[in-house]
Amino acid sequence: METLRFLLDNRTDLAKLCLEHVRLVFFATLAATLVGVPTGILLTRKRWLARPVLALANIAQTIPSLALFGFLIPVLGAYGIGALPAVIALFLYALLPILRNTHSGIDGVNPSVREAARAMGMTDWQQLRLVELPLAVPIVLAGIRVAVVISIGTATIAAAIGAGGLGTWIFRGLRMSDDRLILAGAIPAAAMALLADQALGGVERSFKRPRRQLAKAAATIAAVMVALAIAVFAGAPKPATSGTVTVGSKDFTEQVILGELVAQILERDTGLHVERRFELGGDLCHRGVVAGNLDVYVEYTGTAFTTVLKHPPISDPAVVYRAVAEEYQSRWNLVWLPPLGFDNTFAILVRGADARRLGLRTISDVLPLAPQWRAGFGQDFVSREDGYPGFTRAYGLRFAGPPSEMDLSLTYRALATGQVDLIAGNATDGLIDKLGLVQLQDDRRYFPPYEAAMVVRGELLERSPEVRTALARLSGRLTSEHMRRLNDACDGEHRSPAAVAKEFLDNL
Repeated sequence: METLRFLLDNRTDLAKLCLEHVRLVFFATLAATLVGVPTGILLTRKRWLARPVLALANIAQTIPSLALFGFLIPVLGAYGIGALPAVIALFLYALLPILRNTHSGIDGVNPSVREAARAMGMTDWQQLRLVELPLAVPIVLAGIRVAVVISIGTATIAAAIGAGGLGTWIFRGLRMSDDRLILAGAIPAAAMALLADQALGGVERSFKRPRRQLAKAAATIAAVMVALAIAVFAGAPKPATSGTVTVGSKDFTEQVILGELVAQILERDTGLHVERRFELGGDLCHRGVVAGNLDVYVEYTGTAFTTVLKHPPISDPAVVYRAVAEEYQSRWNLVWLPPLGFDNTFAILVRGADARRLGLRTISDVLPLAPQWRAGFGQDFVSREDGYPGFTRAYGLRFAGPPSEMDLSLTYRALATGQVDLIAGNATDGLIDKLGLVQLQDDRRYFPPYEAAMVVRGELLERSPEVRTALARLSGRLTSEHMRRLNDACDGEHRSPAAVAKEFLDNL
C-alpha cells in the first residue's frame, strides 16, 4: 500500500523513468534484431561460420555489465557515460537469442520442403523469402520475445552509468535501506516485462493464424512500433551545448547529495545549464572526467591517492592532498579545489548492542573475537589495497571465514540483522545512527585521510571562470556533522537528495 502511494505521488517521475527504460530496451532490441536476423540467415548459407559466430555471441553474454561499461568509457570518449554504452551492453545481451533462433528456425525447415521449392525452379532468394522465412517467423519472434524480456530486466543496471531507467529507484532504495523505493522500481520493471512477454506472445501466435488475421496483426504491430518510436524519440535527451556543465556522482547517498550541491550552486550562481550524471558505479566518475564526459565530481583524497594513483597509504592529510592535486593536474589537467571540510574515512562498524556488551571501543578490541566472527564488506573495500588486504595485515585480524562480499548498502542491513558481525562503512553515513551501529576507533591509524573535494576539468575553468567562483562557496563549509545529518535526512527520513541539498544551500 505504501509503495502504491509512493508511485501515485511520484507518477511524473515514474513516467520519466519508464520512458527512459523503454528507450534503452527499444534501441537495443531494434539494433539486435537488425543485426541478428540477417546474420542468422547468413549462417544458414555459410555453415562454417555458425559455430564461431554463435560462440562469440555466447561470450558477449558472459561479460559483466560494469566491466563492459568501464571498457566502453575510453572507447566512446564524450559519449562514454549515459544511454549509448547502456544500449551497446543491452544490444550484446539481446543478440544471442535473436541470432540463435533465426539460425535454428531457418535451419530447421524440413529438407523435403526445400527440395520441393528447388524442384519448382525457385532461386535461393525466392526459397528464403517465400518458403523458409514464413515457416521460421514464429521461431524468430520467440527469440525477439526472449531478448526483449531479458533486456527489460537487465536494463535496471543502466542506472549505474547514468542512463536512467527504473534501476535508479532500485539502486537508491538499496542505498537508503528503503524497501518502498526498491519495490517502486522493481514492480514496474516486472510488470513491463510481463506485458511485453504477453504482447509479443500474442504477435507470435498471430503468425500461425489465417492470412486475414495475420494482416490485421501486422498492421497492429506497425502501429504500435510507430507510436513507440514517436514516444522514444520525443523523450530522448537533447544534445549538450557548449554552455552545459556535466556533474557526476558515485553510487551512494552522500555522493548524490554532493552532486546535487554542486549542480544547484552552479545553476544558481552561473546560469549555466547543468546535466546530472549521478549514481555511477565503480570508478566510472574518474574514467568519465578523464574521458571528457564529466566536468566535475566530488572525490576523496585517500581514494585518489591509493586507488587511482596506486600509492601506498599514508596518514598525513596535507601531504596526500598536495600529491593528488599535483599529479591530477600534470597527468590529466584536472584541478582539485580546496576540500569541502569533512573526512569520510572508512568506518569499522559493529552492532551497538555488541559494543556495549563486550566493551568494544577500538578495532584492536576485536582481535580476540575475530576468529568467531563473520565479516562483510563492500566490493570496493575488498578490492582496494587500502581496504581489506592492508587492513587485516595492519591489525592481524583473522575471521571465521572469508568475508562476505556484497554491495556496500547491503552490508549495513547484513550487520543490523545479524548475518555478519563487522563491516566497513563510511564515517559520515546516516545509516550508522539509524541502525544503532557503533564505529570503532582506528587505534593503529591505518586508514589514510579521505577528505572530500571537487575535481574539475581544467578546460571548464579556463572556459568559464565563474565556475571556480561558484564552487569555491562550498569549500570548507561542510563538516562531518553536517554531512552525517544530510545523509540521515535522505537515508533515515527518506527525503530526496535534491530537496536536502537545496535546504542546505538556502542556509549557507
